[in-house]
Amino acid sequence: MRTNTGLWWLLSAFFLLMTIVYTAWNVIAHPGPDFAHSVEWVGTVALLFATLMAALIAFYMGRVHRAQRGELPEDVLTADIDDGDPELGEFSPWSWWPIVLAAAAAFGMLGLAVGVWLFPIGLAIFVVAIVGWVYEYYRGHFAR
Repeated sequence: MRTNTGLWWLLSAFFLLMTIVYTAWNVIAHPGPDFAHSVEWVGTVALLFATLMAALIAFYMGRVHRAQRGELPEDVLTADIDDGDPELGEFSPWSWWPIVLAAAAAFGMLGLAVGVWLFPIGLAIFVVAIVGWVYEYYRGHFAR
């Protein structure tokens, strides 16, 4: 994780350098009476925000690395693949509700793209799919 943090700080520094180069290039290429009209603001602000986002990720990863007090199994060269395998939860491989939920999302997006009358149908299918998925362990063969 320390390597990832270093890479994100390096990326942040690169974006900052590119912000400076981009802004200076625009000022040199388009000389004007004042600085505000020489700068191309959209690209400059976008590169500056990319710098800030990369710095934010680097800062976060550095804090997480410091808080975990050690290396992750993925960072140790002698670790096995199973060392970093956490418990992810319980999943239902036989469940059809995710497919119904995907159909609801498809109807909703189709309703936004083609006709608004399809959106409430997608919303109704979405409610049925969410309720069915949440309560699938409370009825039928797999009830607890």
